[in-house]
Amino acid sequence: MISCRTLGPLQVTVDGARAPKKLMWRRNIALLLYLARAPARRCTRDHAIGLFWADKDDGAAHQSLREATSTLRRYLGDDLRTPEDQLELATGAVELDTEQFDARVAARDWAGASALVRGEFAQGLKVPKASAFEDWLLVERGHWHRRMMDALIAHAEERLDAGDLLGADEPARRARQLDPLSERTLRTVLYRLGLAGDRAGALAVYKKFAARAARESAPPLGPETVALAERLRHARVWRLPVRATATDAGVEWRRAPLIAREAELVKLLGCWRDARAGRAAMVVIEAEAGLGKTRLAEELMARVTFDGAVSVGTRAISADREQPLAALMGLARGGLCDAPGVAAASPAALAALASVAGEWAERFPAVRTAAAPAPNLVTALSEILRAATEEHPVLLVCDDAQWLDAESFVALGALLRNLARAPLLLVIAVTGEPSPPALAELRSRLGRDVRGVAVRLRPFALPEIEALVRWALPAYTPPQAERLSRRILADSGGNPLLTVEICHAVAQGLDLGITSGAWPRPFTTLDDTMPGDLPETIVAAIRVGFNCLRATARTALAAAAVLGERVTAKRIGTASHLAGAALDAALDELEWRRWLVAEGRGYTFVARIVREVVRRDMIPPGHVQRILDA
Repeated sequence: MISCRTLGPLQVTVDGARAPKKLMWRRNIALLLYLARAPARRCTRDHAIGLFWADKDDGAAHQSLREATSTLRRYLGDDLRTPEDQLELATGAVELDTEQFDARVAARDWAGASALVRGEFAQGLKVPKASAFEDWLLVERGHWHRRMMDALIAHAEERLDAGDLLGADEPARRARQLDPLSERTLRTVLYRLGLAGDRAGALAVYKKFAARAARESAPPLGPETVALAERLRHARVWRLPVRATATDAGVEWRRAPLIAREAELVKLLGCWRDARAGRAAMVVIEAEAGLGKTRLAEELMARVTFDGAVSVGTRAISADREQPLAALMGLARGGLCDAPGVAAASPAALAALASVAGEWAERFPAVRTAAAPAPNLVTALSEILRAATEEHPVLLVCDDAQWLDAESFVALGALLRNLARAPLLLVIAVTGEPSPPALAELRSRLGRDVRGVAVRLRPFALPEIEALVRWALPAYTPPQAERLSRRILADSGGNPLLTVEICHAVAQGLDLGITSGAWPRPFTTLDDTMPGDLPETIVAAIRVGFNCLRATARTALAAAAVLGERVTAKRIGTASHLAGAALDAALDELEWRRWLVAEGRGYTFVARIVREVVRRDMIPPGHVQRILDA
C-alpha cells in the first residue's frame, strides 16, 4: 500500500515505511500523484509525455516514460495497468489524504478535516521543464487551498458556535498561516476576540491586516469586514484599572469561559438564524439559580451584537410581579430607545413610550404633542419593534422571568403574533418550578403557533468541573486537577456559579484543606438556600472574591447589597460616596467580574444568595444603617 499525504509537504510511505528514494524522484512521484488524482485514475501515454517530457524528442520521451512506469510497477505491482496506450491505477492502489479529507468534509467533521491540513497541496513539489504538469499542479493547489480554508474556518466557527473560544484559536491560526490575506479568516479572529472582550486586541489585528493588505496591493476590505470592525470600535469599553484584573499577589483574574453549554448554545444560535431570516421565534431557558441562564443569555446577546443586530435585555425582580406590563417597561428602558429605525414609528407610538419612560421623552420631546391618541403599550411597542426590525434584526431578552406579572406574558405573546414575519427573537430565561401559569401557557405554544425551542440547563458533572479547573489552574497536574474537581463537585453540587467562585478563590490562594461542608441539601435549590446553609468552602470562596476587589468596588457592592434587589447607579453612588469616573469604574469591575448584572433600570446581583452572603459577612457592623441613611 502506497500512502500519500498531499495536504502540505508531500509525504509518501510504502507499507508504512518511508518511500524508497527512486520512487521519490520528482517525475516518478509526480506521475503517481497525477494518476491518483486523475479522473478514473488513468491517462494516455501521450498525455503523460506531454506533462513531463514535452521538451524531449519522441524516442527519448517514450524511453523516459517506460523507465518511470517500470519504477512505479515495482512498488504497485498489478495495481498499475498499461492496457494499449493507457496508464491506469487500480482502485485503492494509492491512499490519498485528499480522499479522507473529502469524506470528513462530507460528514461535516470539521475537526477531522482540519487535522489533515498541513499546508498547501504538495507543498514544495516542483518538476523542472514540465510546464504542463506545473499548470495542473497550480490548479490543484487552488482547488485544495479553497477547500482547506473552508474546512479550517468552518472548524473555527463550529467551536465559536459551541462557546469554545479557545478551541477556535488553532484552526483560525492555521487558516491565517495558509492565507494571511483571507478576510473570512480575519472576521473569524475579530469575532473570537470580540466575544472574549478583547476589543483592543481585535482592533490591533484589524489594523495590522489592513496595513499588510495595502502594502501588498490587495483589494479593498469588503463591507462585511469593515462593518464588523466598526461594531468592535463602538463596542462597550470596560473601564478597568490593572488592579481589577490581578490580585496583589500578581495572579490574573480572568472571566470564566462558557463551559458545558455547547448543545444549548447551538440550539439558541439556530433559532436566532431562523428568526434573523424573518420568522419571529421564542426561546425559553429554564434553569435553577446559579446554573448559568444569565451567562448563556449574555453569550447570545454578545454574538447577536457582533452580527450587526440589536439586542435589548431586561431582568425582573420579585417586585415586578406587582407592576403591570413590567416586561414591556423593562424592554422599553433596556436600550431599545437607541436602536436604529425606531424614529420611523408613528408619533403616537413614540408618545406612548415617552409617557412611561424618561429616555423616550428625552429623545423624542416633540411627540408629547402628537395629535393622535396614544395607543396602548403593547400596540405601541409592536409598532416600534416593527420599525426597528426593518433596519436590523432584534433580540429581546427577559431574564428572571419567573418574577414577571401575568399581563407581561400575555403582552409578550401578542408581540410575537404582531411581529410573526419580522426578524425578531424573544428569549425568556426563567428559574424555579412550577412556572407561573401565564408563562406555562406561553411556553406551551412552542412548536404550535410559535417557532422556537426550550432548553433546560443542568448542573456540571465531574468532566465539566475538571475542564474549568484546567482553565483556572493550568499548573495543576492531572491527578491534582481530578482531586480538586471531586472536592468542588461535593461542595458545590455541580452548581456552575459556585464552581466558578471556588475555582477563582483557589487560584487566588484559598486552601480547601481548612474548609468543610457540602451542598446542596436534598431537594434544595440555590434560591431556597440561606447563607448559613452554605458550606464553609463556598462562603470562603465568596469572601476571597470580595477581598480581591478594589476598595471602591467593595464599597459599591456593599451599598448594592443593602439597598435592594434592583438599585440605580445614582443611588449606589450616593450610598457609597462615589461619583463620576470612580463610580463608573467600580460598577464596571463588579459587572465584569459577574457580581452584578446591569439593565436599563439599575443593577441586580447575579444571584440572591451572593447578595445575602455579602450583606451578612462582608459589611462591618453598623455600616448597614449608614448606607441606608446616605
